[in-house]
Amino acid sequence: MPAAVDSGFLVRFWGVRGSIPVPGPHTVRYGGNTPCVEIQVAGQRLIIDGGTGLRVLGKALLAEMPVSAHLFFSHTHWDHIQGFPFFTPAYVAGNEFRVYGPLPSHGATIKQRLSEQMQDPNFPVPLQIMRSTLSFHELTAGEVLQMGEVTVETGSLNHPNYALGYRVSWQGESIVYASDTEHYPDRLDGSLVHLARNASILIYDANYTEAEYHHPTSPRRGWGHSTWEAGLSLAKAAGVRQVVMFHHDANHDDDDLDQIEQAVKKACANALLAREGMVLRLL
Repeated sequence: MPAAVDSGFLVRFWGVRGSIPVPGPHTVRYGGNTPCVEIQVAGQRLIIDGGTGLRVLGKALLAEMPVSAHLFFSHTHWDHIQGFPFFTPAYVAGNEFRVYGPLPSHGATIKQRLSEQMQDPNFPVPLQIMRSTLSFHELTAGEVLQMGEVTVETGSLNHPNYALGYRVSWQGESIVYASDTEHYPDRLDGSLVHLARNASILIYDANYTEAEYHHPTSPRRGWGHSTWEAGLSLAKAAGVRQVVMFHHDANHDDDDLDQIEQAVKKACANALLAREGMVLRLL
């Protein structure tokens, strides 16, 4: 029998950090693993991004095998794929994973990108060692996937080398994942406003504060990431119910993030910062 999956609608955070893992005593409360989010909806398991949080999720799934899941990648920058070679359930026969990722203009498929990081001399074993059933699918912005009663929509994000955001909807509730996107200085991102329209939860790239983003000597403009202030503006325009700030900067320790969350909550009572292990339930 396949592993039991919640019949309702929930999201669990396994990795919330951006750029590089930062384990240690100063990142305990929010976590140090790079992006990985699990959505259980209508008896299906969707995993978004395969940062080092995917390794931790994989350990938890070993007690539930056999496992079947949809694995979506926003893009293939290293912090979003580096957990995939350590995703133990993928090495076990009888498990099944449908893997989805964006097809950038240069044409490399998601299978190629995942394979490349597991080739010598980068990694000791190739992707072909994985004994689970793996299928690979390319996506472009604007596609809509129907998975039984669950709808998954894709939208483009403003990030170097192309990235996709995802909207997962069921029974009138929606979770939108928009990590690794940069706001525009003179307007809202219309594509993202549409993707996040009336969403129950928006998971948003808030890597920087506005002060960091506009720092006079080392600004972060053009780096492909946003701020919590811009996230709240977009959420208001899109009619989002709750915003979860995500992709925390590697230089922000727990105390820094506590201060940021205080400012976020002061500006919007229905906003918070993502933490590893946090679970939000919709249905």
